[in-house]
Amino acid sequence: MAGAKGYSSYRGRGSKWKILLAILLVAVIAVAASVIYLEQFMVYSADGRRQIVLPWQTEGEEPSLADGQGDSEVQPEVDLVVREPESAVPETFTAFSLPARALTMADWQEALAGKPTGQEAVAVRLKTSAGTVYFDAASAVSGAVETAVDTAAALADLTAREGLYTIASLACLQDFKAANADVESRGLKNTGGYIFYDGNNSLWLDPAKPSTREYVCALAREIAELGFDELLLTDFSYPTVGKINKIHYNTDVPLADNLDLLLSDLSTALESYDILLSVEIPEAVIAEGPDSVAGLDLSRLVSRVDRIYAATTPDRVEQLSALVAQAAGENGKTVFVPELTADSPELTGSRLLLAE
Repeated sequence: MAGAKGYSSYRGRGSKWKILLAILLVAVIAVAASVIYLEQFMVYSADGRRQIVLPWQTEGEEPSLADGQGDSEVQPEVDLVVREPESAVPETFTAFSLPARALTMADWQEALAGKPTGQEAVAVRLKTSAGTVYFDAASAVSGAVETAVDTAAALADLTAREGLYTIASLACLQDFKAANADVESRGLKNTGGYIFYDGNNSLWLDPAKPSTREYVCALAREIAELGFDELLLTDFSYPTVGKINKIHYNTDVPLADNLDLLLSDLSTALESYDILLSVEIPEAVIAEGPDSVAGLDLSRLVSRVDRIYAATTPDRVEQLSALVAQAAGENGKTVFVPELTADSPELTGSRLLLAE
């Protein structure tokens, strides 16, 4: 009887402990679940202490802009004004031209000292129609580069001067040196297979040849790397004087197509640079219409360049400007810039004053 009673007492004590353990386990699970749930309401005060802020405690309050964690301090309203970056390209300018020779620091300082008030742009010739290159161009043909000891320094000062708009002038297709250096790959030839001389005994590059386009594009990239704001192409056409019936055009397409292809290649070459592309053409192409011999068509040029230049007189500027705007169309960006031998007080738009 004693043994049986002891056994019954032992079994009863075991069941109570199991109940206590179950209750404890449920409590632990409940606490853990509560901690997990409340973590989403855990915030940090300004002094770094953690605290729990329940939804009904913050109802109707605006979060603090200072720490983003529910501080009830109301921040003042701020009017945010976003300013668009100012364009480095002036809407209008009056540019003066430097003499067509290798620029020296002395020449540049003298030109600056004599610059009339209001002329905030400068044009400098970097390649002539003879093919001479007035800067240290790695891509120039042998014997073409002609510089002074401080030309690089003078050009660097010119392009770095604040508030001065800079235009680099490049004789494009009339080029005695480059055409003569590689007649087969770059030169414009006659029907006999030899280099073509125009009525002024000048040589020309053939834009239908890939090597010509590569050469011009290489020079254009180097000019862009100097920091100029605009590249102005002169001598951009086929020759129009001399025995032009003897020219071997090396193409079956209209001449304007080859010039358009050159401009397309130039646009691609200059795409990564902050530089405008412009072209100088005869006034007659604007006023009278396309020149099939030269390969020039205003309606095609305006889709490729930013500005059209032409030598003219002050009394013709308004009409030529209107014709270029008409060719560009309502959404066109191309504008006309007259090249003048002397300024006129009646003019208000952009103009380039030619060197004497």
